[in-house]
Amino acid sequence: MPEGPTIVILKEEAAKFAGKVVRQVSGNSRQDIARMRGQRVRAFCNWGKHFLVRFDGFTMKVHFMLFGRYTIDQDKVGRDGKIAVPRVSLRFDNGVLNLYACSVKFIEGDLDDVYDWSGDVMADAWDPVQARRKLKADPDMIAADALLDQDIFAGVGNIIKNEVLWRIRVHPESTVGALPPRKRAELIAQAREYSFDFLAWKKAFVLRKHYQVHTKTICPRDGNRLSYRKHLGRAQRRAFFCEACQKRYPPSPA
Repeated sequence: MPEGPTIVILKEEAAKFAGKVVRQVSGNSRQDIARMRGQRVRAFCNWGKHFLVRFDGFTMKVHFMLFGRYTIDQDKVGRDGKIAVPRVSLRFDNGVLNLYACSVKFIEGDLDDVYDWSGDVMADAWDPVQARRKLKADPDMIAADALLDQDIFAGVGNIIKNEVLWRIRVHPESTVGALPPRKRAELIAQAREYSFDFLAWKKAFVLRKHYQVHTKTICPRDGNRLSYRKHLGRAQRRAFFCEACQKRYPPSPA
């Protein structure tokens, strides 16, 4: 699943179409995508894992789900050699934006009425104080689920979750209410810091080289074999972690 940094890259790559008129629209979406034909793109925005194409009075919201992809100025060719059919294809005078295997919906009106920009870990408006309040409001939630909660850390995905918890030496099944204040602060800070590291590494095509635990088998810190859970927490996402150096913080006995 594309995480927040990948959506930032898409926004930057699509910027050349900002201010341009959509000349042609095609794709297999069941939404009324034809409404974008002849409309001028006012801006490309992102919130967490959402890619937003803003027009006058409405916005196309794109979520890439688990397997979504995009291309700019080229087709996507499948393993069978056939050209894939986009969910949405927007053609401009200066190129084409293709979106594949994604969820497409339209938002009417002002985006500020829909999105809390301070919840996006990569936004200038990111508010760590608000994140701290939300964590305190659900003390029984485990750390792995907290990081994947888009209402708290919009843009954080499974890779970032696994790597952040390893960085701060916290076991994914620790409850957020049991974390010492210093550890909660580290979790919040690293959710943002690692997202920007992810962005820089992905732009340099070296992201996978920097994985410490995600998809790995041996902990690079202490040499112990990593634990792996195929489905962990409410989110039921893959977890890679070290039982030796990532401390489990259980709730205190009642």
